Amino acid sequence: MSHTDTIDWKGIFSIQSVLFTMGAVLCMTFALKGFLLPKGFLDGGVTGISILLYKKLEVPVGISLILFNIPFVVVGYRKIGKSFAVQTTFAIILLNLCFYLIPFQGIQTEDKLLVALFGGFFVGLAIGLAIKGGGVLDGMEVVADYTHKKSGFSTSEIVMLFNTTLFIIAAIFLSTEQAMYSIVTYFTAMKISDYVVDGFEEYTALSVISGKHEMIKSIIVNDFNKAISVYKGERGYLPTSFDVKHDTDIVMTIVTRLEIHRMRLAILEADPNAFIFIQSIKEVTGGIIKRKVKH
Repeated sequence: MSHTDTIDWKGIFSIQSVLFTMGAVLCMTFALKGFLLPKGFLDGGVTGISILLYKKLEVPVGISLILFNIPFVVVGYRKIGKSFAVQTTFAIILLNLCFYLIPFQGIQTEDKLLVALFGGFFVGLAIGLAIKGGGVLDGMEVVADYTHKKSGFSTSEIVMLFNTTLFIIAAIFLSTEQAMYSIVTYFTAMKISDYVVDGFEEYTALSVISGKHEMIKSIIVNDFNKAISVYKGERGYLPTSFDVKHDTDIVMTIVTRLEIHRMRLAILEADPNAFIFIQSIKEVTGGIIKRKVKH
């Protein structure tokens, strides 16, 4: 039976998942009531639509969040799994309860840039915590990911296109200033949510070219307990000695950002002339790495 055919109730209501979801809901409630709604600044996705409808038509934010997230939950149910859909529904219902029951007051400041930045900070924190809890508070990316498979556009391009349209509408119906501050809010939220999801465990590819490649392999595998991949290559071809070259092993491993500094120091201590280059990577699957648990 596929994992999408059953609901992992134990995982959904585990202490860790519930704490992440509650933290996400509290942060989103604080962002909306403390920063965004008083100034009319938008975030992207369903949250942005809900704020826009509230400012122009006085449609309650809670109702908009539920109604506009329903199709996203349905798509998530069919394409991601039942557990994801239940987790997301639980998070959205809890968000509405907190939104109406918790009396957060608007932050008393006239500095609109601070409002945009801190509003985006708490929105991003909420989005990231919700994802770590196994669901989402804004299902726009669910549909974007599904649409990505049906079109030639990437998920990020679809989300950006949708939000660009939303900000243009905000500029027309609210004001250009509010739309510009909304872009600041969205950008901040996007960066914070990425950091919360990946955090210090964001994976990075570290590659080493060294004449002492056997020693480098031993350091990475035995001292740091990391798996490696080895490419056969050549080193040399320097501007002053182009004809000089040597066969070498190019050693590559996947590390987290917390491990890079210590590993680089150890490698340079073994070979001060080692050539090290580091590349950011978006996703790692398979192999011997620390796997992130998702519902």
